[in-house]
Amino acid sequence: MSESVETMEKEKKLIAVCGKGGTGKTASIAMMARALVEDGRAGRLLLIDADPAMGLLSALGVSVRRTMGEVREEIIKTAKRGKEEEKAHIGDMIEYMLLEALTEADDYSVLAMGRTETLGCYCPVNSLLRGSIEALSKNFDTILIDGEAGLEQINRQVVRELHSLLIITDPTARGLETADVIQRMIRVDNIMECQKLGLVFNRVRGNEELLRDAAAKLDLDIAGMIPFDEIITEHDLIGRPVTDLPADSPGLSAVRELIGNYVLA
Repeated sequence: MSESVETMEKEKKLIAVCGKGGTGKTASIAMMARALVEDGRAGRLLLIDADPAMGLLSALGVSVRRTMGEVREEIIKTAKRGKEEEKAHIGDMIEYMLLEALTEADDYSVLAMGRTETLGCYCPVNSLLRGSIEALSKNFDTILIDGEAGLEQINRQVVRELHSLLIITDPTARGLETADVIQRMIRVDNIMECQKLGLVFNRVRGNEELLRDAAAKLDLDIAGMIPFDEIITEHDLIGRPVTDLPADSPGLSAVRELIGNYVLA
C-alpha cells in the first residue's frame, strides 16, 4: 500500500509558469492547459490562477464564484468580529469556501487566488489557506500554476516544491532580464525547489540562433519556442478564449511540443 502511494506522489506534477508582464504568459498557459488535456497523460488537472490580475480565467473562458483572496478576507472579518461561536467554526468555513471557490470545467478544475484587500501579514490565515490548498491539491495528478513575474506569491500561497518552472519571455532584453532575476531567485536565493527550470521564448519571429545564445548566457535550458501567431492576437483582442484556437494553430502546435517533449517527458 505504501509503495503505491509513494508511486502516485512521484507521478504528481506541479508546474508553475512566470515571467515579465506583457510576454503572453497567460495565453501560453491556457494553451498548455489544452495541450495537457489533449496529451492524455496529465490525469486530473487543476489550474491555479495565482496572478492577482486573474487573466487566466478570461483566456480559459471560465468564471469563478469566489476567489481565495475573498476567502481570506472573510476569515479575517470573522476573526475581527470576535464572536467565539463563529471563530470555533472557521475550520469548517474554510473547507466549505474552498470547495465553493473550486470551479469544475469539463476537462479540468480552476482555483483563482485573486487579490487581497486587507493590509497586514496575517501569517496564521495565510498558512491555514496554504494548508487547505495543499490538501485539495492531493486530489489532482497535475497542477498548472499561473504566477506573477516574481515567485514570492507562488511560494507564499500555493507550493514550495515544483516539478517544472517555466519562465516565459518575449524576444526582448527586458524579458530576458526578468528571466535572469527569476533564475537567480531559484539558484542563488533558493526560494523554491524545482526539478526542471526552463526558458520559453514566446512570439518568436525568427532569430532562433540569437535566442539560443541569449539562453546559454543565462545558463538556462530552452524548454520551447512559441512562434508569433496572429490567431492568438485576434482571440486576445476580441476576448475569445485561447482554448478555442483551431487545431492547426502554429502557437498551439509549439505548445503541444513543449508539453509532450519537456514537461511530461
